[in-house]
Amino acid sequence: MSTPLPWGDTQKPWAFGQVKHLGSVTLGKMLQAKDTGQDVLAPYMRAANVQPDGVLSLDDVKKMWFSPGELNSLSLRQGDVVVVEGGQGGFGRAAYVGEDLDGWGFQNSINRIRSSADSDGRFLAYYLIALRATGFIRRYCNIVSMPHLTAEKLAAIPLPLPSGLEQCAIADHLDRETMEIDSLIAAQERFVRRLHERRDGLVEHHILRGVDPLHVGTQSPVPFLPVGRNYEVVLGKMLDAGKEVRPTDKMLPYVRAANIQDSGLALEDVREMPYSPSEIRRLDLRAGDVLVVEGGSVGTSVVLGEDMPGWSFQKTVNRARPTGQVDPRFLAYTLRIYRDRGIISVLGNKSTIAHFTAEKLRALRIPSPPLADQRQIADHLDRETAKINKLIAETRRHMGLAKERRIALVTAAVTGQIDITKGA
Repeated sequence: MSTPLPWGDTQKPWAFGQVKHLGSVTLGKMLQAKDTGQDVLAPYMRAANVQPDGVLSLDDVKKMWFSPGELNSLSLRQGDVVVVEGGQGGFGRAAYVGEDLDGWGFQNSINRIRSSADSDGRFLAYYLIALRATGFIRRYCNIVSMPHLTAEKLAAIPLPLPSGLEQCAIADHLDRETMEIDSLIAAQERFVRRLHERRDGLVEHHILRGVDPLHVGTQSPVPFLPVGRNYEVVLGKMLDAGKEVRPTDKMLPYVRAANIQDSGLALEDVREMPYSPSEIRRLDLRAGDVLVVEGGSVGTSVVLGEDMPGWSFQKTVNRARPTGQVDPRFLAYTLRIYRDRGIISVLGNKSTIAHFTAEKLRALRIPSPPLADQRQIADHLDRETAKINKLIAETRRHMGLAKERRIALVTAAVTGQIDITKGA
């Protein structure tokens, strides 16, 4: 049973066909690590090079061995369209090749569509981008486990068949219009980056006060003390997958590293595991606790604003519970700037840290002004960063609207819902 197109029939009196009617589809070559004797080491296109919205990113290029015949048959020329073949996050992404890539080949994570002489690859790329945005490609691939948009499936995707002149007119129009939208989005992205820099600079100024934590001297305006001086640091429970649940155990939802984000706790995706009565008592969560990521995005943290009865935490998380006269918000701000400046990595092990263990967190030396100063600084940073975060969220909302407008424009043009081909 065929997958229906999301917009139904096109509005214009165009013929209807399949991708294979606009060009030939070829799957790339499986990775080859060794020279067989007559091979050529050449750069190749892979899935990571094809980004969303038709963007080709060729900054990170890898090479592999091709025979001369393979390089000839798997070439990349101006007018080709490259489409990602597999992978949960990227299958179906498409991009137009705007110039000859001399000496390049492409890997088997890529399908190449070589446009026929009377068709425009830009039109085809725009059509596939719009189709993927609707979710059609996901449904069309009928995903069970790892999704694949095979060459056969790609060739059979239904599409309208305007004339070559109409395709060119549509593509020219979309090139102009999407360039304006993309310029606006790029400007908004630059503004968001500046806002992040402003927020980070504000936090660093008030937390570190010009002191380099890597070289704390006697002239420091505040003492630098180990976190363990004023906090009890405890690592969460290891997953008990496959272990028999004891009669006295209780299933509890738990916080893991993925739930801890700079914006706060994200509890949309929550899991459970069994905890013994003693573990429930020892690994509880209370207002004022600072939860710190132990592995992955080490140092990312969140302060609990209220008790979480019936919850616990897993071993990808350290819990820092205040035992002295401290404001936990001050610790969270400190950990954030330490993380972003790479200080946690250097202080922890003089290299990149795979795990920010409880021992390393306890030993981490942080500025430790009096409680009144910590509260004053945290209050100020709460107010000022909230203003900046609001600006960031608003800008991102406008970016989202611009991207929606871009897809709507592309969809309307390639399906004939708007007439831009008069005179073509």
